[in-house]
Amino acid sequence: MLDPVLDPFADVAIRSADEPDPVWLVVVWDDPVNLMSYVTLVLRRVFGYPRERAEELMLRVHHEGRAVVAEEPREQAELHVAQLHGYGLQATIERDV
Repeated sequence: MLDPVLDPFADVAIRSADEPDPVWLVVVWDDPVNLMSYVTLVLRRVFGYPRERAEELMLRVHHEGRAVVAEEPREQAELHVAQLHGYGLQATIERDV
């Protein structure tokens, strides 16, 4: 048996097939560069939100400094963050607790 200190898989949790994937949050952060109308446009393009929902999220970013714009599996969240970065927005993912 390997020493737990030397075993790289010692603390890797194994998820059973019937457990749901953990949910990750896509967070968009306020910045002094992008116009509010542009942020709304990007949220519509990336997530397919209707104008009203995109504006609501954009206003949350503007007033609160950040907004959770999606809750999804990690791979999808990472893809969306990369897309948001491509549009010049500041975005990160966080594990939903």
